[in-house]
Amino acid sequence: MLSSAARKALANDRRLDILNWLKKPRAHFPPQTDGDLVRDGVCSVFIAHKLGVSQPTASEHLRILSHAGLLRAKRMKQWTFYTRDEKKIAEIKRALRAAF
Repeated sequence: MLSSAARKALANDRRLDILNWLKKPRAHFPPQTDGDLVRDGVCSVFIAHKLGVSQPTASEHLRILSHAGLLRAKRMKQWTFYTRDEKKIAEIKRALRAAF
């Protein structure tokens, strides 16, 4: 069964864009000074810039995705980097297939 947090996270096109971009971060984001795009994740500043929104707006989208378990956050210095949680995403895909 799909949790309400997962439903909320997946019900927004911008959050779906973030998940899509993080699937292949090197194709969607420039190299970072700190952290590897794949191993460490993408800095929230780059995600906000790509979305074309303010940092607080991007942070809210990222918080919702993280709360649903779809993203993992990693702090490095004063920045937060995000990667997809592929195991949780696979669980949600199975739940969606079972429901339909």
